[in-house]
Amino acid sequence: MAPRAFTGARVFDGERILGGHAVCVEAGRVVAVEPEATLAPGVPRERLGGGLLAPGFVDLQVNGGGGLMLSEAGGPADLARIAEAHARRGATTILPTLISDTEAATEAAIAAVAEAAAAEVPGIAGLHLEGPHLDPAKAGAHDPAHLRPMTGADLDRLATAAGKLPCLMVTLAPEAAGMAQIRALAEAGAVVALGHTGCDAGTAERAFSAGARVVTHLFNAMAPMGHRAPGLAGAALAAGGEDAGIIADGHHVDPRMLGVALRAKAGPGALFLVSDAMALAGTEAESFALGGRTVRRDGGRLTLDDGTLAGADLDLARAVRGMIAAGAAPETALAMATSAPARVAGLEAGRLAPGARADLVHLDDAFALRRVWRGGVALGD
Repeated sequence: MAPRAFTGARVFDGERILGGHAVCVEAGRVVAVEPEATLAPGVPRERLGGGLLAPGFVDLQVNGGGGLMLSEAGGPADLARIAEAHARRGATTILPTLISDTEAATEAAIAAVAEAAAAEVPGIAGLHLEGPHLDPAKAGAHDPAHLRPMTGADLDRLATAAGKLPCLMVTLAPEAAGMAQIRALAEAGAVVALGHTGCDAGTAERAFSAGARVVTHLFNAMAPMGHRAPGLAGAALAAGGEDAGIIADGHHVDPRMLGVALRAKAGPGALFLVSDAMALAGTEAESFALGGRTVRRDGGRLTLDDGTLAGADLDLARAVRGMIAAGAAPETALAMATSAPARVAGLEAGRLAPGARADLVHLDDAFALRRVWRGGVALGD
């Protein structure tokens, strides 16, 4: 692929917003981010006409898309369909996510994602297993029939998967997996996240010490944060070394609390954005079946018949706008969708720097998605 330079837009490189810069791309990779004034005269230019050019978004919690849930994916073609649906929404790197299911379904998901990764399906960066080792009292939309404590066989399965997948994130509750199991998973290379738990702050801190380093969808499916009982949410905000995903759709978390969390989070750990998307992502369908229950689109939400939130009807560009409306600086909100989740999962994505894959999103001045390139190729071309 011939070299070319993207010009005429501000550039977010994963950390800073740069004015008057160009992103130079060749053979599907970024070769330079440099001032437009220093570009060689003969380099072909793709003029963007304003807005902002950023790395492709990184989404670590994608239950499905393109009409499919991960539990329905049988191999690379199905994983490619899910990844394509999210790439067109700006998330060019994803962790397909299996919500709590049977042992057989867990094994099938591990095998399907491993096969897709080996086949280098674009966008598939690993696997997120959200459950089944969760607290039934905090099941949310997870089927309580699938929730159970972690056994030795489960631990062996997960440790083996962590060794063969490019990235394995496991969301668990300390009530269903002990500290020794958390430590063993972390030592095996899994990214251990706490979620769907009623644990108190002290238990959360012990789990962090054992190797858990992420919190799944902050505030949702966990004990409320109180002034005498901070719970997992309070522990996550106070902990400097841990990161927390958050669903910024205005329904899962009140916009005022998005701002509170943003201001309260101790560093160097950070908040990062997730879509928690379901099969409806990238489709016009109004409902789908989830384990014998119906999930419906409802005013920007996805709900079960009883009103329980069941994933989110959200893309990361809208989540970025939600964080900016809650008080985040644009570069902070953009990092929450790019470099922060990439760092959490240890992925080579989310930044524009020499050698990076040329996965790019062009946003307008209101941070709405205009166009997406994957490996330097515009989707839709």
